[in-house]
Formats: sequence, C-alpha cells, structure tokens
Amino acid sequence: MKIIVDAMGGDNAPASNVKGALAALREQGTEVILVGRGEEILKVLNEEGMEEPPTGMEIVHASEVVEICDNPATAFREKKDSSLTVGLNLLKDGKGDAFVSAGSTGALLAAATLLVKRIKGIRRAAMAPVVPTAAGGAVLIDCGATAECTPEYLLQFAFMGSYYAEHVLGRPEPRVGLLNIGAEPSKGTELQQRTYQLLKEAGDQGRIHFVGNVEGKEAVYGQADVIVSDGYSGNIFLKTMEGTGGFLAKKMKDMFKKNIFTKLAALMVMSGIQDLKKMLDAGEVGGTAFIGISKPVIKAHGSSDAYAIKNAIRQAAKFASSGIIEDITENVEYMRLPVHGGKSE
Repeated sequence: MKIIVDAMGGDNAPASNVKGALAALREQGTEVILVGRGEEILKVLNEEGMEEPPTGMEIVHASEVVEICDNPATAFREKKDSSLTVGLNLLKDGKGDAFVSAGSTGALLAAATLLVKRIKGIRRAAMAPVVPTAAGGAVLIDCGATAECTPEYLLQFAFMGSYYAEHVLGRPEPRVGLLNIGAEPSKGTELQQRTYQLLKEAGDQGRIHFVGNVEGKEAVYGQADVIVSDGYSGNIFLKTMEGTGGFLAKKMKDMFKKNIFTKLAALMVMSGIQDLKKMLDAGEVGGTAFIGISKPVIKAHGSSDAYAIKNAIRQAAKFASSGIIEDITENVEYMRLPVHGGKSE
C-alpha cells in the first residue's frame, strides 16, 4: 500500500505531515510519497536525524503551494506545480493508492473532482466524516461539499455512506437515517419528504437498511450508523457537535479544577475523562473521506499534528483496500432516478 501525502497542506506543514508520514511508515508499514518542496521536506527529515528518506518513503518535488487565500475552484489549475495538483495527478496516474491532504477543503474537492474524476454515474462527491455517537460513531454524509442537493444526490449519499460504514467502520447492515426535524415521513421540506420515499423504496428492496428520519439528538444517541443530509444542514450539525463537545470539555475542566476535592475526584475518573477526550478528538479518526471520487481521497483537518496525519494515512490505506469504490461502481444503477426528457427526476 502506497499513500500520497500533500506535504505542504495544512497549518503545521511540512513538519507535522512529514513526521506523521514517518510514524505511519514505522508503525503501520505504509509506504508514503511526500509531495512538496523537496528542500523543506529534507530539512524536517534532517531534524529527525535522517540525511535522506528511509526505505518506503519517496519525495516528489512540487514548487508551489495552494494557500487558503487562493480561489478554491481554480487554484489547482493556476498552480499546476503545487503539491495538491502534483499529488492528485500522481493518484490519477496510478502512482499511489490514495491521497491525503490537510490543505484547502474547497481546492481539494474541486481538484479531485476535475482531475481524478467522480465515479461514473455519481452526481456529486460527498464529504463523509465519522462523528462521535453513543453507538461508537456514525458516517455523516454530506457535511458541506454540496449545500443544495436533490433527492437523487441524497439517495446516492445514502448508498455510499452505507458502503463506507460497512467496510471501514465494520458495521454489518449499517442503519441509514435521514437527518430531519421529526421522525414522521411528512416532516421536513420537499427535499426530505421526497428523499424519504426514495430511501424507503431502497430499504424495501433490501439494498440499504433504512431506519427512517432521525432528529439531531437521536443521531447523537446512536440511532443510525449513517446520517444522510444535504451539505448545508450536515455542516451545521457537524459544527454544532464540535462546538458542544468543546464547550462541555471546558466546563468539565473548570469544574474539576474548582478545589482540592474536585481535583481528587478528577483523578478517580481520569480514565473515563481520557476516553471521552479521545472520542471527541478528530485526530483519532484522521480525516474526512471524499466518497464518490474514483480513487480514495482523504481530507485531514487543517490544524492536524503528526498524530492526526498518521491516522489520516491509516484511514486512507483502509479506504483504498476496502472495496468501497468497486461496490459503488457496481451498484450505481440502483442509485439513479429514471430519466424523463433528458433530465433526472
């Protein structure tokens, strides 16, 4: 397994990206191609006591960097020698099995869509992070790639999220829920109501395990393994979860620091606190999968440290070996609506 890493993407590049790649090579045995400014990558390796890349690691020089301030829709074209563009072209040409970047989300999605291409028949690629729930996590699809969706998009998201939950999270017959404001089929806008019917039909045919509408609180309680949403609502749900998690963590910290007795209490429940912190830490998962692209692409958080990059590489390797893309390709016909007058319903 060989993973291509954008060495220059993210707030802590290239140091965290190079160190994370080294950790993945040592601990996971995953070969890595680091794409970026060669002299800066070598400087980090030198600081780690290496004069050259170790066996299993390769450097591909790219002189430019896509910055956050660049236009995400055109940056990869305007900077043809950027680590992002060069890395995705390597993926497209089969030089690696997956691509990881902590750089601009918009630029990565645009470049992956136009360079690597979507799976034939898939209308839109989706961002599918694994969010913490009482049931051990759920795939949220979509969380921001496509703000305005059609029922067909959401139908495809449901299938793709189901395959990801099954193969990567190890959930047999993953439960698919439609994020909505109530459990009844009549709830939500026309988008949710029409999507509900499509997902119910797919469920009745045995192609997905559809459990109906799920409200935000029920999703957090673990009612579904796959949470289907348009990108607008999904992003609000994700950011609310992140904010709530951070708020509760701060309040707990303040509570336990209040006096000597609360500090002693904290010591007694420290293992539970650490487990909770680990569950809420995005770096444990590593990144967000772009599902629907013809080859595996993982978006790591912009503030990723070496540990998060290592985990993103692990996630990318698992994605690449999972067979998800093959499953989607083979079942696209069940994810498309009848065509009338040259347009999908």
